[in-house]
Amino acid sequence: MTEAFDVAVVGGGPGGYVAAIRAAQLGLKTACIESRGSLGGTCLNVGCIPSKALLQSTEAYFHAAHKGKELGLVFKGLDFDLKQIMDRKAKIVKTLTSGIVGLFKKNKVTYLEGWGSFAGPGQLKIVRGEETTQITAKNIIIATGSEPIELSMAPFDEKSIVSSTGALDFESVPKHLVVIGGGVIGLEMGSVWARLGAKVTIVEALASILANMDGDVINTMTKVLKSEGITVKANSRFTALSRSKSGLNIEIEANGAKENLACDKVLVAVGRRAFTKNLNLGAIGLPTETNGKIKVDNHFRTGVPGVFAIGDVIAGAMLAHKAEEEGIACAEIIAGKAGHVNYEAIPNVVYTWPEVASIGRTEEELKSAKVDYKASKFPFSANARAKCIGDTDGFVKLLADARTDRLIGAHIVGPNASELIAELAVAFEYGASSEDVARSVHAHPTLAEAIKEAALGIDRRAIHI
Repeated sequence: MTEAFDVAVVGGGPGGYVAAIRAAQLGLKTACIESRGSLGGTCLNVGCIPSKALLQSTEAYFHAAHKGKELGLVFKGLDFDLKQIMDRKAKIVKTLTSGIVGLFKKNKVTYLEGWGSFAGPGQLKIVRGEETTQITAKNIIIATGSEPIELSMAPFDEKSIVSSTGALDFESVPKHLVVIGGGVIGLEMGSVWARLGAKVTIVEALASILANMDGDVINTMTKVLKSEGITVKANSRFTALSRSKSGLNIEIEANGAKENLACDKVLVAVGRRAFTKNLNLGAIGLPTETNGKIKVDNHFRTGVPGVFAIGDVIAGAMLAHKAEEEGIACAEIIAGKAGHVNYEAIPNVVYTWPEVASIGRTEEELKSAKVDYKASKFPFSANARAKCIGDTDGFVKLLADARTDRLIGAHIVGPNASELIAELAVAFEYGASSEDVARSVHAHPTLAEAIKEAALGIDRRAIHI
C-alpha cells in the first residue's frame, strides 16, 4: 500500500531538511526525499561547509607564515599537510551530514533515499538503484537547490577544469589556478589555494569583482587580494581554452586585446542555476522559467495546488540561510500559521580574509534610486581589538535614511565580519535606527565597537576617529 504523508519535501539541502523538521514539529506527517546518499545538499556536502573548513585551515597557515613575526611568534620549518587538511574537511562534513539523520529521527521525519520525481498530482516516485517506490502527499515542497553553471568552452572534468566541487578536492596545490568568475565562490576558493602557494588569477568579465556589492567593499577587497598575491583581471572575457602537454591555455580578451594564460587548473565559477531537471514537472503541469526556476507567490505556492517551492529553485539570492528561512516559513504556512521571510534583512557573506558581510542596500543603489541618505564609515585600524589581534584591514559602513534615520544598508570588510553582521541583521529585522545602535552598549575592547562607532558617525559624533 502506498504510504501517505501530510508533507513531502523533495531535496535534503538546507531548505529541504529544515522545512521537513519544522513541518514535523508542527505535527504533520513528513517525509524528505534525497538522492545524494547523504543529507545537507550542496551546502554541507560540497559547498558552504567543506569550503569553510579549507578556508579555516589555510587561513591559520597563512597567518602563521605572514603575521607570526608581528605577534612575536617564531616558526621553524613551518609547513602544511594537505592530506590532513582534506581529512579534517571530510570529517567535519560527515559529522554534520550524519547529524541531520539524527535530527530526522528525533523529530520523526521519514528519510527516503533516492531520486524523487512527480508521478501525478500529489504523487511522488522514488527511484533508488533498481528499486522504485511511490508515496502520496497532501503538500509537496520542491527544494532541489542548484548546480554550477558549465561553460561550453570549458566543460567540467573535475580534474583540471573544475566546478566548485572539484576545487575542494585537489590532490596537490596547483601551480597556477585560473578562476573564471570574480564572485563569492571564485574569491573563496582562489584564496584557499593562494594561501598554500598557488599562483591565482581571477578573470572577471564585469568591471569589478563582487559586482553587486558596495563600491567601497569592492575597492578594498581588490586591494587586499592584490596584497595577498592574487591577480584580478576585470573587464576580461574568457574566449577560449586549449590543452597542451604542459597543461591548459586560457585565452582572454580585454578592450580588444587578447592575452594567453598558461595554467594547470581552471575553476569555472560563473554562477549557479536552479536544479529542477528530471523532476517530471510535466506530470503536474508545472512549468519552469527560462532559467529553470519555479515561479511562486508570496506564500511559496506554485501554480499547482498543494505544490510549493523554496530556496535556489525560486527567485532571489542563492544562499543557504535564505533557503532555511523559506523552509521554515513554508512549513508554517502549510500548517496554517503565518510564516514570513523578511528579504530586506538577509545578510550576504564572503569568507575570504578579511571577511565581507553586507545587508540591505548599497550606496550605489541608493544614489540610483535617488534616496536621501546619510553614510558613515569607521575603519578597523581605529578599533582597539582589531589592533590587538593584528587584523586592521577594512571598515564598517552604515547607510541610514536621512529623514527617518532607519538603517537601510550595512557593509563590513574586516575580521569576523560574518559574525558581526548578525547584530545588524537583528537591527534590520526590528527596523532600528542608527541612533538605536549608537545608544546600545558594546563591550570594550571588541570588534563590534566598530559598528557602534559607525552608527555614531551617522550623526557625525564618532569618538575614536
